[in-house]
Amino acid sequence: MERVLGFDCEGAALVGILAEPPAVAASMADLGVLVIVGGPQYRAGSHRQFTLLARHLAAHGYPTLRFDYRGMGDSDGETRDFLGVDADIAAAIQALQSARPEVKRVVLWGLCDAASAALLYLDATHDPRVAGVALANPWVRSAESLAKAHVKHYYWRRLREKSFWLKLLRGGVGLRALGGLARNLQLARPGAQAADARSFQERMAAGLRSFEGPTLLVLSGDDYTAREFAEYSRSSPAWQGLLQTPSLELHEMPGADHTFSNSSDLQALNARCLRWLQSRC
Repeated sequence: MERVLGFDCEGAALVGILAEPPAVAASMADLGVLVIVGGPQYRAGSHRQFTLLARHLAAHGYPTLRFDYRGMGDSDGETRDFLGVDADIAAAIQALQSARPEVKRVVLWGLCDAASAALLYLDATHDPRVAGVALANPWVRSAESLAKAHVKHYYWRRLREKSFWLKLLRGGVGLRALGGLARNLQLARPGAQAADARSFQERMAAGLRSFEGPTLLVLSGDDYTAREFAEYSRSSPAWQGLLQTPSLELHEMPGADHTFSNSSDLQALNARCLRWLQSRC
């Protein structure tokens, strides 16, 4: 069963959809899931990804709320990005618990910058209601991290292609590609960007480091955002050792794209999330 939830966040009216478990699954009802939606999109997600995830988890006993934060979808308020949704997340947790009073613990689930928002929320609030976090392809993009990903995963592959060198000999796109490589090498140098461009990534790391509950991290193989995150987490001092902690479960999906648009990838992701909830939360 699904129902609409309307709730307040600092004077703005927010809208969410709560997927509820069948009565036979009431034994697990003390744990709920909050799907944070990255922008700019609304609570259904790409190819109804969040709708299908919420229904899957609810069918197995976990009340799951997906919602539009202020300025997105059907919610009121000024448009904002993932850096300014702490109050929205807190209000959504309260709305979930008000609708399902038996829910005492909440798992935050997020894709891309919604995963980043979940970690920023942990850093800002240390909310004791949060029992776990599920992160898919977290967003850590800066000009430096994007350049590093392009150099390693795009230009290196192009330099090994015969067609690239043939185009270079004839002039045209090959020459322009070399110019792009030079620019990305310049951007990828450590310290090439201002320190404040990395501040939110450091806050994400601090949120994860201070969190004592279980974490599920899912990385797609066919996704630059995931590759940037992998590169950044290996090179940033703030992230050192975080992906090797016993409380973190890393699951890689080599053939999946950013939003798991292939139906078999989405089904595999949903199944992995369910198994993690059942075994770790």
